[in-house]
Amino acid sequence: LSPFVKTDLSAKAAYAVRNAPDCRTILEVGLGRHLGPPLSWIAPYLSPRRVGAGAARVLDLHREMARMRADALDFPNFAGPDDVCAYFHTGGTTGSPKVAVHRHQGALYNGWLVKRLLLQPGQTVLCPLPLFHVLAAYPMLMACIAAGAQFVMPTPAGYRGDGVMDNFWKLVERWKANFICTVPTAVAALMQRPVNADIASLKLALCGSAPMPPELFRRFEDATKVKILEGYGMTETTCLISCNPPEGARKIGSVGLTFPYTETQILRFGPGGEALECGVDEIGEICVRSPGVIAGYLDTARNETLFASSGLLRTGDLGRIDADGYLWITGRAKDLIIRGGHNIDPAVIEDALMAHPDVMFVGAVGQPDSHAGELPCAYVEMRPGAEADADALKDFAAKHVSERAARPAHVEVLAELPKTAVGKVFKPDLRRRALERVYAQALASRGIAAHVSAVEDQTLGMVAEVRPEGDADDAAIAAVLGAYARPWRRAAAQP
Repeated sequence: LSPFVKTDLSAKAAYAVRNAPDCRTILEVGLGRHLGPPLSWIAPYLSPRRVGAGAARVLDLHREMARMRADALDFPNFAGPDDVCAYFHTGGTTGSPKVAVHRHQGALYNGWLVKRLLLQPGQTVLCPLPLFHVLAAYPMLMACIAAGAQFVMPTPAGYRGDGVMDNFWKLVERWKANFICTVPTAVAALMQRPVNADIASLKLALCGSAPMPPELFRRFEDATKVKILEGYGMTETTCLISCNPPEGARKIGSVGLTFPYTETQILRFGPGGEALECGVDEIGEICVRSPGVIAGYLDTARNETLFASSGLLRTGDLGRIDADGYLWITGRAKDLIIRGGHNIDPAVIEDALMAHPDVMFVGAVGQPDSHAGELPCAYVEMRPGAEADADALKDFAAKHVSERAARPAHVEVLAELPKTAVGKVFKPDLRRRALERVYAQALASRGIAAHVSAVEDQTLGMVAEVRPEGDADDAAIAAVLGAYARPWRRAAAQP
């Protein structure tokens, strides 16, 4: 996007290109051509100044298109299915992101899936996700191109653009959208606003990026009368892995059935890396093979543990496949904190707090959040004689963790952090502690005193067992805890 009012995308692109010396050309799209007087006169004076992009040429997309033939290419195109079409960073902007090498076959496969299973010519997809999100770039955009459908992006910044949330339902009415792409954090924000437009054209809401709390799921469908399809994908598969079917049975809480030509296995790995396939409803690591799976990362040193010996991609997510073939995500083998679909490397938080002179050990994990899915929190073991308290450490983190999304929402000092036999911080115990604290506080805020224990369930993964101290019934508890992604159940009566 060329320099324009209220956006710094041009400057960010220039910065990225200066750090990518092999990039020769930038094609820019200007929004000024869509403005009429007097905005077209004023916008150039309000737009930010252009930032130099090093040695790369900056060309206008529409001028370059006008120079080209409309019926054929003027240059040879030898791209094959295994040739590189794009580099995508995994995760968010925190930590040290890996660069996934995407191939033409993966991009085309993802577009073909959505075209074949969902889209018809002339339909409209409203996609308020930025094009650096794989769901927008591949399944949605490629499918619209292949099907002859309309692809509408409200702003280059997606849902974060000015006015998108407040005018979302009016945008649906304006463009007669048939499908919308969303994530749980956006759904939560939309449910704070009235459905103030005619959205009868809307058929489905496609949701991914993070698990959606069941209560939020129900609220959205009740308010809009629109069906949600939850799915699962990742940058390393050029996006899509599975989805609840648009026709047929949905299982709320699952991420649906594996797509055609995608193979999903649940594997358990031994200490030597040997893999054993899990049975029905048995939890293990989700592993995938498909035309969209990348051959590896740009930095080949990071590929060592990316694949199982059988060649399947190791997603790092834990899950199970039920008797009907539906995939359920139960946790993560990797430690990433996912805040509203934004991946946060806990090392960013841990490294910042370890710089404090009073800190000896740090463990950063995700704590449940009814809006974002997870928020980062940190547990700290102090050095003998330390004087800093939790508030001081939280202030310290706020100053030294550069990415705002990664700043811990909660910091707690423990006498000693749980550790493995070799002295590493044992994070599953910290996640259990965070779950118990957040759920107990949420219940207390609604006047329900209860003891909460986090336990591991063979089918569901980590579950909160709730033992109310009063006479609160299940409906009252569900009204509170239904807003969170992790399941709960009433604890068995004590003998």
